[in-house]
Amino acid sequence: MAGELLIETINLTKRYGSRIVAVDELNLAVRRGEVYGFLGPNGAGKTTTLRMLLGLIKPTSGTATVLGKKPGAPSGLARVGALVESPAFYPHLSGRDNLIGVARLSGVENPRDRVEEALKQVKLKERAKDKFRKYSLGMKQRLGVAATLLKDSELLILDEPTNGLDPKGMAEMRDLIRSLGQGERTVLLSSHLMGEVEQICDRVGIIRQGKLVAEGSITDLRGRGGLLVRAQPPERAAEIARNVSGVEEVRVEKGMLRITTEPERAPEIARKLVSGGVDLSELKPAQRSLEEAFFELTGEQEVE
Repeated sequence: MAGELLIETINLTKRYGSRIVAVDELNLAVRRGEVYGFLGPNGAGKTTTLRMLLGLIKPTSGTATVLGKKPGAPSGLARVGALVESPAFYPHLSGRDNLIGVARLSGVENPRDRVEEALKQVKLKERAKDKFRKYSLGMKQRLGVAATLLKDSELLILDEPTNGLDPKGMAEMRDLIRSLGQGERTVLLSSHLMGEVEQICDRVGIIRQGKLVAEGSITDLRGRGGLLVRAQPPERAAEIARNVSGVEEVRVEKGMLRITTEPERAPEIARKLVSGGVDLSELKPAQRSLEEAFFELTGEQEVE
């Protein structure tokens, strides 16, 4: 994906003492106008990376640039909105008054106008008068996102914004992030939820134990699609399928065949299997999920 680099890290590393390596020679490239998913299990180094990008902690080695500036540079931070971990607001103030306070501290021009616009974007205008302590977790997260919008930032950095939300809250947050990641605005979304990233993001970087193990579009990371076939006996079916023209790979997984080929080959494969004496009970298109790609790329059997 061509475009201006808004975030670039080169061998970015963070160590704590001699034994703990939180981030290990990380190379990220986030481009203008995309929603970039920073994907990895809890403890993989995602939040540590975001803190380095915001200048909250210093790297042990390596370099990073954010909007062409060194992390933490005031001229760069002025164009960045960030929500790292849980949002913190005054519980006794209303959502609106909390945002007005943030806007004034941030030097936002016309703070009341910007607050109303941000409340509208996150769909909290009707509850803006309510005290923060009365908000549901999903509303608190949306108010945190609203705070990142007060400066009309061109780069949003969101750390696990759906963490702890119920399904309805997660769906609302996904819709909000999709709407924010449009036009020239760029979103860097950190998450350990593969389904969430798969639905929202244009490109993904997968981090495991501080190392970037893959980076690319959702389509690239999934790899080519193919066909799923249920047939008996599966070993005989696999042998026949491997000899069909255009079939690149055949694997037997949980009693089914996963065939890497163009979906248009389905009728020919079905005919070959039936004529070869195989009992064919199911044949359908298959697309490897991001979760399957994650397990394959990392060699893990389950996310910690």
